[in-house]
Amino acid sequence: MSSFYKKLFHFFGIPIYAVVGNAAEKPNVVVLFADDSGYADFGFQESVQPDMAQLTPHIDSIAKAGARFTQAYVTGAVCSPSRAGMMTGRYQERFGHETNLPPGTQSGLPLKETFGVKRLQKIGYKTALIGKWHLGYPVEFHPNRRGYDHFFGLLQGSRSYYPYAKPHRDRVLQIDGMATPESGYVTDRLGDAACDFIEQNKQDPFYLFVSFTAPHGPLEPRKGSYDAERIAHIKHDARRNYAGLIVAMDHNVGKVLATIQNNGLNDNTIVIFTNDNGGPGGKDSTSNYPLRGHKGSLYEGGIRVPWAMSWPGVIEPGSVITTPVITMDILPTIFEAGGEKVDPEWALDGASLLPLFNKLESRFPKRTLYWRRSGLNGPIALQEGKWKLLARNTSDNTPELYDLSTDIGETQNLASKNPKVLKQLLAKMEAWESELVTPLWGPGSVGHGQSN
Repeated sequence: MSSFYKKLFHFFGIPIYAVVGNAAEKPNVVVLFADDSGYADFGFQESVQPDMAQLTPHIDSIAKAGARFTQAYVTGAVCSPSRAGMMTGRYQERFGHETNLPPGTQSGLPLKETFGVKRLQKIGYKTALIGKWHLGYPVEFHPNRRGYDHFFGLLQGSRSYYPYAKPHRDRVLQIDGMATPESGYVTDRLGDAACDFIEQNKQDPFYLFVSFTAPHGPLEPRKGSYDAERIAHIKHDARRNYAGLIVAMDHNVGKVLATIQNNGLNDNTIVIFTNDNGGPGGKDSTSNYPLRGHKGSLYEGGIRVPWAMSWPGVIEPGSVITTPVITMDILPTIFEAGGEKVDPEWALDGASLLPLFNKLESRFPKRTLYWRRSGLNGPIALQEGKWKLLARNTSDNTPELYDLSTDIGETQNLASKNPKVLKQLLAKMEAWESELVTPLWGPGSVGHGQSN
């Protein structure tokens, strides 16, 4: 659908989501996924820390051209589960992918689960994953077997940003199963590969997932005067090196955005920038301000993430969306934007975001969002309306209830003052947990003393 018609529908007040399904063109989709970024470390964030405010102009431009989301979540508080939920569109706890996949594990995201890109392939999309995988090491679990036409990246969760003398097979950058020579700076190589995919597939609708390893450790910024000058104002070594990783990622986001623009694809391309979980906190000098907690935690600092999204002619520039969203919403959004129906048999847990772009929030489902980590003995949480409930592994091992509308930092436990709300939400939490399975590996799995 052309930009002219999109604007025309907006002018007459016709909901765009009701008409884009008739468009001849399916929108391209580019998801730019950071790794272990801090919540307050991007210029477009309302709570951005002053030392980072000027370091992400390209990422910030996505929010300026479209929307920023103030209450955006991932499905898991660490890397691998977060990706599993987003890529299947289902709570990963339903299929046992609940904790990080240990290096060398001879399994991965269960083969009975279908990746969203498999479904996108069937409706005409070219699909690619550039960067980090972390969802299975044996060949049958590799990206090319799960729905990605093209894969350029590494199987493991992290690696050096500089060439190894002898890289481990799961850390080497590969192209569709073939190892590539060690060379260059990893973030630059990923950015170049993403641009190449766009150039080579611009005639077809495409879904491109750019899974940066930045700014996950090791803290190895690019060498060179340009980056060094931009981060010189940061005095703490770890914080400065972390900022260097952010600068390199932003530079490569800029290359991807320029490639979209230079190929005339801007008007029909959805661009999403977000992050896989909360920042690790002080030891790696990320800032999750004003949130409580960090990577691995089910407090907001572990699961609430920066999210910017643009789609010219559909998302009004400079929009601020306060409705809670989660990365499982991406797949149903793409399907509705492309005029396709989501099959109920897929049992997706997400919802299309299109009503939120047309001032029709009332048509977006009111829902409860859930998180669990490490099985029946690990922490569990939910969010519904203004309320956030956490149970197990809390400070005194009793339920904690917070009003996020007034207490985003989760400082005032209101459980004792709201017994009726607490009882209702605990019942919902119990009902959801009854649908889950035992984790396949890690804490809470059968091998770690749990069964169900």
